[in-house]
Formats: sequence, C-alpha cells, structure tokens
Amino acid sequence: MSGWGGVAPGREAAPRRSSGARNKALSIPFSREETTASGWRCGLQPPAWLTMALSVETESHIYRALRTASGAAAHLVALGFTIFVAVLARPGSSLFSWHPVLMSLAFSFLMTEALLVFSPESSLLRSLSRKGRARCHWVLQLVALLCALLGLGLVILHKEQLGKAHLATWHGRAGLLAVLWAGLQCLGGVGLLYPKLLPRWPLAKLKLYHATSGLVGYLLGSASLLLGMCSLWFTATVTGGVWYLAVLCPVITSLVIMNQVSNAYLYRKRIQP
Repeated sequence: MSGWGGVAPGREAAPRRSSGARNKALSIPFSREETTASGWRCGLQPPAWLTMALSVETESHIYRALRTASGAAAHLVALGFTIFVAVLARPGSSLFSWHPVLMSLAFSFLMTEALLVFSPESSLLRSLSRKGRARCHWVLQLVALLCALLGLGLVILHKEQLGKAHLATWHGRAGLLAVLWAGLQCLGGVGLLYPKLLPRWPLAKLKLYHATSGLVGYLLGSASLLLGMCSLWFTATVTGGVWYLAVLCPVITSLVIMNQVSNAYLYRKRIQP
C-alpha cells in the first residue's frame, strides 16, 4: 500500500528535475566568449557540428537550384536550336533541306528530352512512375532514331543525285556512327523494358551499361551537330557571333546531360558495394 506521498514504504522518492535542469539538458552548448588574435571579442559561438550541418544544407539547396536552372536551360536550348535550324534550312525547299532539320530534331531535341525525362529536378514527366518515364524515354529514343535514319537516307539520296562521294567528311562519318550507335542503344533498351529476355544478366549491370552507352551515343550525336556547323552550307549562311552562339547550344546540352548521368546515376552505381 502506498504512503501519503504516493511513494511505497521503504523507498525514497526519485528527485525531480527542475525546469532549469531540463532546459539545460536540451539546450545547445555554445562556446564561451573568447578573444581572437586580432583583438576582437567574440560572443557565444555555435558548435562546429551545427555550423557544418547548416553549410551542408545550404550547399544542397544551391546545388538543387543550379540543377533545376541548368535543366530548364537545356530544355530551352534544345528546342531553340532545333527551331533555328528549321528556319535556316526551310524544309521542303530542296531534298537536302530535310537533312539538317531531321538530324537536329533527333540529336538535339528528342534525345535531350528523352534523357531529361529521368532528371529529378527538370523532368517534364515527374508525375509519372519510374516505369512510365522509362517507356516515354524509349518512345522518344525510337522516334529520334527514325528521324535520324530518315535524315541519313535523304542525304545519301541527295549525294547520289549530285554524284558526290559518301563519308568524305568528318561530319558524315561522325553522323553515321551516331545513327548506328543510336540503333544499338534502342535495341539495348528493349532488354531493360523486358528483363526476362536476358535472364543471365543482372538488371543493375544492364542499367549501368545502358546509361554509359547512352551517354557516349549522345556525345557522338552532339559531335556530329558541331561538325555540321563547320560545313560549307552552315558557314555560308551563319557567321559572326550567331555562329558561336549556335555552337554553344550542343555544348550546353551535352554538359547538362553529362552532369545528370554521371552524378545522378553512374556515381551512385559506382559507390554501391
């Protein structure tokens, strides 16, 4: 039976902690006032771990803001460059006019959008599931491949009509390699959409190989666009500062895609045990 104070006989009541003791236990230990070497007197200083945590959080917010801004810039640059080439080429004015339009549509706009689908900051399809975004990615890549194949076929037909040699320039060689690489990349994507087709290959390794190969293919396509802007057709029309701005377009999108794939996917796979 309890005693009058609610304490059983033979037992001493546990000392109660005062409100000041509780506040002291929950408070953050700030350092005392110190005098620096320069003579300035410093008041209460926050602990090092708190300062480090705040700096890391601030850097994380800045990094996300930069990633969002760069992704938005990639969207606008890819679309703007494709429109610029279409206005410059005037598709339908000749057989060759379709070649730059289709190639810029494939390697500048569609492939860029296909890769930005997986960006956590700048994807236009963030509301979809990972599986839904993967299917949209594959559809965009397939449409890009069809545009590239059509553009390649038209320029071959154009050269045949003029009696010119094929693959005589670095632009033509890089373009052919980029189209072939895109075709192989789309075939590899089928294995990721239907993993049961490749039961002996771990899915994690397939994703890593696909991401690495896709980045190489995108850079090949960007290199083909850059070499195309050094052609006689482009330099005869675009000169001065406008030419340098046009050259910057595939460079900007390539840097954004490289950052997204290497940091958000390849680096994560590399640090996993």
